Amino acid sequence: MNNTKIWLSSPHMGGNERNYVQEAFDTNWVAPLGPNVNGLEEDLESYLRNQSFVGALSSGTAAIHLGLILLGVKAGDEVICQSMTFSASANPILYLGATPVFIDSEPETWNICPIALEEAIIDRIANGKKPKVIIAVHLYGVPYKIEAIKAISNKYAIPVLEDSAEALGSSYKGQQCGTFGDIGVLSFNGNKIITTSGGGAIVTPTKALKDRAVFYATQSRDIAPHYQHSEIGYNYRMSNICAGIGRGQMEVLDDHVALRRNMNAFYVALFKDIQNVTVFTTPNDDYYANYWLSAIIVEPNLFDDINRETLRLAFEAANIECRPLWKPMHLQPVFEIYPYYGTRVAETLFEKGLCLPSGSNLTDEDRNRIESVVTFFFKTT
Repeated sequence: MNNTKIWLSSPHMGGNERNYVQEAFDTNWVAPLGPNVNGLEEDLESYLRNQSFVGALSSGTAAIHLGLILLGVKAGDEVICQSMTFSASANPILYLGATPVFIDSEPETWNICPIALEEAIIDRIANGKKPKVIIAVHLYGVPYKIEAIKAISNKYAIPVLEDSAEALGSSYKGQQCGTFGDIGVLSFNGNKIITTSGGGAIVTPTKALKDRAVFYATQSRDIAPHYQHSEIGYNYRMSNICAGIGRGQMEVLDDHVALRRNMNAFYVALFKDIQNVTVFTTPNDDYYANYWLSAIIVEPNLFDDINRETLRLAFEAANIECRPLWKPMHLQPVFEIYPYYGTRVAETLFEKGLCLPSGSNLTDEDRNRIESVVTFFFKTT
């Protein structure tokens, strides 16, 4: 049997990316502006609909950083952030000299818990520090509880920065993720649903906000015949080469979403008769997930030596990459000194959760190898 590495989520080219990149070379548009940058932004705006304006940037992290700036975050402010997420959701808070306040997950979508969120807001206000922004994340492509979080946002007049880095192609009640927050964020890192090799985008409700983000992303250069700067700027714009890859990827985005959803269905069928394992799926049909990563919860069985880690090691022995869920931010050494509200939902998910190979380019042979590991593991442990 072929024993080449099966990756968790590897890039998957559609074929037309080369043509856009070659055109950039042929026309000498290799700078962080050009037809592909404009074209990718237009493609994304058309895909997201809902009167969205998109600015293509060098990374999703850059988009979070600029989103916080657009929402007025400054040194000394407090920013609420979902704890169960990648560190890029929280790092830009510290870039700005602000303080992160971390919130537990709820068990249905694994995303920011509305109950803990409101408790945190009430407590921070009582202590004289109203939070400036709420960062909510669509974990692994499953939308957070949109209506509950929006209601809290409206009640306390705190804007939402919607981290949709993992959720392009996901939706809630037919509306695309990335368009629910006051500002939205997308990522096109190499392991995402589509890629520009590295890159991201900021999604805004007005052209004026998009233009402001692009201004900051291009070193905040004032309108003048010389280089003049009245504000701090950043080198955050996407290159025309990377945007060319993105334009080709947009042509296969829906296909990639369908293939990832098929992988999730494969795991649902694979584990349906295994009592120790639950596959992470959406709560109901209002939620449409791209299932960027398919994940499972493994209930430990000490007698049979079954747990998340023994299963991960079994996959590793077969040269199949799996990974624990994100370690919650409030447990990370760099963030553990900051406030946290909630119970142990996120911690328990981390202890028991495992991300499985989810790429849109996985083959039937890959699935057979994955199935063999699972069958052998649960029959012999």
